[in-house]
Amino acid sequence: MPLGPDQGRYLTTVMRRAVGDDVLLFNGRDGEWRAEITEVGKRSCVLTAVARTRVQDLGPDLDLIVALVKRARLETIVEKAAELGVRRVRLAITQYTQADHTRVDRLSAIAVEASEQTGRLDVPQVAAPMKLDQILDSWPVDQRLMFCDEGGEVRSVLDALGSVPAPASWAILIGPEGGFSTEERARLRGLDFVTPVGLGPRILRADTAAISAMSLWQAKLGDWRS
Repeated sequence: MPLGPDQGRYLTTVMRRAVGDDVLLFNGRDGEWRAEITEVGKRSCVLTAVARTRVQDLGPDLDLIVALVKRARLETIVEKAAELGVRRVRLAITQYTQADHTRVDRLSAIAVEASEQTGRLDVPQVAAPMKLDQILDSWPVDQRLMFCDEGGEVRSVLDALGSVPAPASWAILIGPEGGFSTEERARLRGLDFVTPVGLGPRILRADTAAISAMSLWQAKLGDWRS
């Protein structure tokens, strides 16, 4: 199989691999394969699959919904979401969001690189930004939402997750700098598929909150228990 120019250049120039070297491949469907580099050219690199080394495995059905924040912090969130096993990253535009667009292609590339580093056999999808109201309007009937609410009067995340039925599909919602508006909080708290949770006594930045929430969810309901 031929690699694209960017992948071939990375493999031969950055990783310094040559003809005859082995690499591990995955496509998110057919597991992990050991392949041999059989051809290297100026603009191409050809691999030949040799043997499957792992069957396809998917992590928990977990989405991360995060409001758009500053670029560096958003890139960190996507990177850590891939490392922590999230299946999809959905970008939200809330009332207090400071931006309404981002480079989804750049975030997707970060997700690919982080997935390769962790050894997972799939890459989380990064969806284009949508308004939070639109996301909630089209919510799947079989998915539960963990709403990280810094507004007070919430149970700790571990207590809250331990007291609700554990469906197969979950999502985590992280707000922007400035948090959620009064109207957004009221709507979220009125939805029967929402579990409001607290992340401790301190106000966390969006990237810290996302990493903390994903880690706690994995520890309580995810594949960290395996």
